[in-house]
Amino acid sequence: MAFTTLIDAEALKALLAANSERVLVCDCSADLTDPAAGARIFAAGHLPGAVHVGLETNLSAEKSGRNGRHPLPSREAFAAGMAALGLKDGMQVVAYDNAMGMYAARLWWMLRWIGHEAAAVLDGGATAWTVAGGAMETGEKAPRRAGQVRIRPSLVATVDYGAVLTDLGPRTRQVVDARAPDRFRGENETLDPIGGHIPGARNRFFRDNLSQDGRFKPADALRAEFDALTGGRPAAELVAQCGSGVTACHNLLAMEVAGLRGASLYPGSWSEWSAQPGAPIAQGAE
Repeated sequence: MAFTTLIDAEALKALLAANSERVLVCDCSADLTDPAAGARIFAAGHLPGAVHVGLETNLSAEKSGRNGRHPLPSREAFAAGMAALGLKDGMQVVAYDNAMGMYAARLWWMLRWIGHEAAAVLDGGATAWTVAGGAMETGEKAPRRAGQVRIRPSLVATVDYGAVLTDLGPRTRQVVDARAPDRFRGENETLDPIGGHIPGARNRFFRDNLSQDGRFKPADALRAEFDALTGGRPAAELVAQCGSGVTACHNLLAMEVAGLRGASLYPGSWSEWSAQPGAPIAQGAE
């Protein structure tokens, strides 16, 4: 049975012990302010047999200045990049990172975007792995043999700038912003030139999906918190957004765990929205 949302350290140890060739462990560590940091973090210590998946290389396309800080690549380019790292059809992917799952969730979402369902995030990350007695490796590793990935019908939905803008009036959807509360309010903005949020959006800081031990909260707790935020709107009416389409995927993963399936991602998010001439901007808590 495939893992499609979260996997704990003990279950991952069992999978690797049974057949490590059928599992692709992906270290998605990164730093939004330092594009070269991910490779350094990987070399300093990673799960045995893991490959490094780069936020700027594997999980993003070229920036134009108007399409956000981490625009999605084409599905074809992403699938080819993952195949080059060793991904094969049907292989179980397990993603983790150095940042409470925020980059790993982006990989999880993007795999679902190309129709690859057997993808999960390591609950609690490398910390949970080492607490469970798992070993770590350092340095570079020999590349895995390239795989082959077929693009299948997408398991997720997206909306673009135009769709979000058009809905500001009728409000048939609820935008959920995953950024820290101060950035949502328009304060302490260090990543984008303009601070604020999309009018009508509600703030759900992605870290609120986690318990104090760094693992995701139970499904019923997540469901109650998202329903309280959105007024119980069905997932199909929710749009996940953040600074550049990364931490929004953490909220989408939490919603999936909570049984709120069918929410959309606005990939360009605030970094794209705020770069559009005349885009409406709200500031403050509401």
